[in-house]
Amino acid sequence: MDLELRHLKTIRTIADAGSLTKAATALGLPQPALSAQLKRIERALGGPLFDRGRHGVRLTPLGELVLDRARVLLPAVQELQEDAVRLARTREAGGGPARFRLGGTHGPLLGALVDRIATVFPGHHVSTATSWSEREITGAVREGRLDYALIGTCGQAPPPDAERLSWQQVGLDPVFVMLAEGHPLAGRTEVGLAELAGESWADVPGDGCFADCFTAACVRAGFRPVTVFETDTAACVHLVRVGRAVGLCRATFPPTPGLVTRPLSGTPLRWRHLIGWHPDAPAARTAQTVAAQARNAHAEAAAQNADYRRWLCAHPGFGPAPAAAVSPGAA
Repeated sequence: MDLELRHLKTIRTIADAGSLTKAATALGLPQPALSAQLKRIERALGGPLFDRGRHGVRLTPLGELVLDRARVLLPAVQELQEDAVRLARTREAGGGPARFRLGGTHGPLLGALVDRIATVFPGHHVSTATSWSEREITGAVREGRLDYALIGTCGQAPPPDAERLSWQQVGLDPVFVMLAEGHPLAGRTEVGLAELAGESWADVPGDGCFADCFTAACVRAGFRPVTVFETDTAACVHLVRVGRAVGLCRATFPPTPGLVTRPLSGTPLRWRHLIGWHPDAPAARTAQTVAAQARNAHAEAAAQNADYRRWLCAHPGFGPAPAAAVSPGAA
């Protein structure tokens, strides 16, 4: 039997899982089938790769050698495949983008960017793909399935694939709290996080660190959030409107009947809007223009929220970002 890349992936999965049972689940195989496959791999390599015991598996010296090589080879092959696909698509595009494929998390900023690109590049096809997962979006850009990623990160957290993609900041917003118009704190100009200690919360899901940062901010304020509903924006609005929860939202959240948005005292949470692309893809040729339009879209969203406009006057450093140089991993 000749050794194949899938065999190296199997070895890596078993080593990472620490047991054949867990590895079989991760690979979607019955355990007997995985055991039989491992035996064939071990015969091809000339010896056992794992010592099996009651508490799982442990790498043998031969297994450590093979795994070390696998951890080098597998990412290299993956990168080769991505570069080949991207080059092929570049040739198909004739060296320049004939279309704009945007990926983003759900929200009005993505729609505003589509509108601006359609205006600046008339006749070009514009499409979008949305996901709650920033990693899924940036992975699609890295692999050449999307041209641009419009995402957000909590505070100064780096974006996914920070070293492989070029990033530019679109804007920096505080996180506001969303209240029903009849909430006792709705008339305040700002709200202390500690004043909301007894509330349930509503927020959109994501795979970054925001949930952990929110919990940490609550702990600093003297409490732990008991209930957090993670759901889509429309459901968050409904939960706040009927008094089931208070919501967390970006400061650019558009005015909504029945709701008010208020800044949190001391700005304990902030959100960076970013746009990214692969530096070797056709999208890099129009990246500066697209990034500028994303900043314009963010500035327009900020201008439409009167509470945020007033807040920005007293808090320089927030709001739309100025134009900046772009480099791989920069944000």
